[in-house]
Amino acid sequence: MCIRDSDGHHRRLVRHDLSMRATEVRELMDDPDADIGMLEQTYRRFRLVNALVSRPGLLYRREIRPRARRGPIRILDIGAGGGDVCRMIAARLRRAGLDAEITALDADERAIRWAADNDHGAGIRYRCAFAADLVAEGEQYDVVFSNHVLHHLTSTELDGLLRDSEALVGGGGVVVHRDIARTRFAYALYDAATWVLSGTLFRGSFIREDGLISIRRSYARRELASLVPSGWAVRFGLPSRLELSWKAEAAS
Repeated sequence: MCIRDSDGHHRRLVRHDLSMRATEVRELMDDPDADIGMLEQTYRRFRLVNALVSRPGLLYRREIRPRARRGPIRILDIGAGGGDVCRMIAARLRRAGLDAEITALDADERAIRWAADNDHGAGIRYRCAFAADLVAEGEQYDVVFSNHVLHHLTSTELDGLLRDSEALVGGGGVVVHRDIARTRFAYALYDAATWVLSGTLFRGSFIREDGLISIRRSYARRELASLVPSGWAVRFGLPSRLELSWKAEAAS
């Protein structure tokens, strides 16, 4: 099947089997030898993509703002990448006059270095480490979240992340891991939307290619629900989003 692009040219749609996770496919930006210029351009464009797709404002309104209104809180973003979601949350808190300590955590030194260099006064704490390292240090947070991390993980790694997340949340705290849901609609929509911008806004980045790979690697709702421990809730949201959440009991 072919479609016509904005310049009148035809391109062939590549069909992939989306009935199961394509765990054998690796995202280009995860390659240690990835072009640093394209990698940094990808970090820059994440802000736009996440603002439209990930809706960090929803996490802010539901979980962060109510807790911050009761007093200063600690927030942890696991797999923060370029730190754009952290900076968006920090800006909302600042406008509302609310106080929070935000830590952006990522195991990729390239991401943390770029994020720290582009903090622009947001005041985020950037750490190159794993969640397990923070557990070992006895760190505790009021809100632990991740964005577009789950699809990178095997079932064993997912189990480890969830256990670490639980250990990192104090009484009354919450964990929210949000990601893409693997659906044909998600793939077709992202394919069409990013194709239009591939020669302009997303040029010189991994946004288009890696986004399509991410969808192929992502979990379907039933798959994710079958893997999570008791106490975790899996929700599906439009257009093709998954939310995995867990709440700690309030301290007595």
